[in-house]
Amino acid sequence: MAKVYNFSAGPAVLPHDVLAQAQSEMLDWHGSGMCVMEMSHRGKEFMEIIHDAEQDLRELMHVPAGYKVLFLQGGASMQFSMVPLNLLGDKQSVDIVNTGHWSKLAIKEARRYCNVNVVASSEDRNFAYVPAEETWQRDPNAAYLHYTSNETIGGLQFPFVPSEQGVPLVCDMSSDFLSREVDVSKFGLIYAGAQKNIGPSGLVVLLVREDLLGRARADLPTMLNYQVHADADSMYNTPATYPIYIAGLVFKWLKQQGGVKGMASRNAEKAGLLYHTIQASEGFYTTHIDEPFRSRMNVVFRLKDEALEESFMMEARKNGLIQLKGHRVVGGMRASIYNAMPIEGVKALASFMQDFARQNG
Repeated sequence: MAKVYNFSAGPAVLPHDVLAQAQSEMLDWHGSGMCVMEMSHRGKEFMEIIHDAEQDLRELMHVPAGYKVLFLQGGASMQFSMVPLNLLGDKQSVDIVNTGHWSKLAIKEARRYCNVNVVASSEDRNFAYVPAEETWQRDPNAAYLHYTSNETIGGLQFPFVPSEQGVPLVCDMSSDFLSREVDVSKFGLIYAGAQKNIGPSGLVVLLVREDLLGRARADLPTMLNYQVHADADSMYNTPATYPIYIAGLVFKWLKQQGGVKGMASRNAEKAGLLYHTIQASEGFYTTHIDEPFRSRMNVVFRLKDEALEESFMMEARKNGLIQLKGHRVVGGMRASIYNAMPIEGVKALASFMQDFARQNG
């Protein structure tokens, strides 16, 4: 089998050890005689799997008492609707920070249900920065403040957690969940699609403060109500059993790697190597994101001559470096270097970029 390094933004690379374990357990999970995909979600075998996954996640994130962990479906995009439908209560508006593509989609969806106050936007400079918090125009009566901690498409990441100021903080953490330490107690709700740092697509993980439950509008469909899922421990209907199983294996793998703190150090090293390569290329490669806000998960860059992009990707593939094409919205190149991307893969990409620049500069 040809060895490749997969830089896809999602579904993304999974730890090799996790895939190997899943392979070994495919036909018979722990002597049960069943594949996890065949198990009843209410049987003792799967109940053990989901319980362990939750406990390991709580340990990794240092989730305090008073928070529910939910394993839901619909991906992070479903949360653009579920968050306002569940958290508005008797409020009329929400605050949202606009820092890129996914922020804009959250704004668009929330406007279907309430007034949206865009507290700050960096669209004036093509989302190259996060506006200074002291310039934000916040509404003290907002139901919550929403922001996207890492813009997967644009390659921008918040280097700070906004202040609460008496308003619950909601964060779309889809593409940097578990990649760096965060104080969960500062948030009312955190949600993350699985297919970046957690596991396969088809799953979204929520950490929600219990006092925010029970605020859903009366006509909300049952399946969209956080309280329903919290009361049923994510088992109101059949959950995404196999993605939850893989997520649980990823959580155990993370604990073996030194937890979130260990991953944060490794991620800083990986990102630093690529950004150094870009800066040292004397303009052959460029990134438009201001340095303090450059993502450690999604390194977005361009070649000075766009005509070389196809050649870059073809040559990269020949060298076992795949899925480097940027999102269709922004173009260019994108190297997604989530937790499971080994440092060897990033070193291989940096070396290739240096060689390609020498040959084509």
